[in-house]
Amino acid sequence: MITIEDIPDSEIELSAIRSSGPGGQNVNKVSTAIHLRFDINASSIPEEVKESLAALRDRRISSDQVVIIKSQGSRSQEQNRLDALERLGDLLQKAQARRKPRKKTRPGKAAVRRRLDSKTRHGRKKNLRKPVGPDS
Repeated sequence: MITIEDIPDSEIELSAIRSSGPGGQNVNKVSTAIHLRFDINASSIPEEVKESLAALRDRRISSDQVVIIKSQGSRSQEQNRLDALERLGDLLQKAQARRKPRKKTRPGKAAVRRRLDSKTRHGRKKNLRKPVGPDS
């Protein structure tokens, strides 16, 4: 299982930017938000992890296989950096999770009978809505 500690710091690009939104003068003069970029293809993680990470349908992964995470929840740059790295770690963990294979099953006889009875009742109800008489 690959964790965020296994990835060299040189493969994760962190840059400080100014946060958006309300916050007064702190927002206007201090770059506390962190912009994290992690190129999946250029990283040293195993190929199967790269493939499953690229296959994730996550909006943080761009079309050119770069993970982009913006963290601006805290007033502290260090706290935002830790949050961004934690979110990258969560994404890596999600990519490595193995799902149990689905077992094919068939509906039971009672379930089939209930479904067909429901269809018959619905069809009768529709038939009763038809106009009555020879001229219609």
